[in-house]
Amino acid sequence: MSILHTVNKSPFTNNVLKTCLEMCSESDSILFLEDGVYGTMPNAPLNDLLLAHVNRGTNVFALSNDVQARGLSQKISDFIQLVDYEGFVKLATHHRCIQSWY
Repeated sequence: MSILHTVNKSPFTNNVLKTCLEMCSESDSILFLEDGVYGTMPNAPLNDLLLAHVNRGTNVFALSNDVQARGLSQKISDFIQLVDYEGFVKLATHHRCIQSWY
């Protein structure tokens, strides 16, 4: 099983996404939540690196409630999969452990 990485800080103001991507393997998943969902936009810092991880097999998700709360529903990258709270729980149970980046 793999690791679920959660990112809750915006890459516009914090470097946690960079650190997460340095540690993330292709079998891992990344979940953006809270202000971390700003990292799902095509113009966000590290978007190209994030896409490179996706192309290697990393699954990338965003919590839909947080995306909607920040008015980003029409502004996220196409490769981001939206999940609700139930989906978050399923992700947590399908991974060996959860690494929170904050």
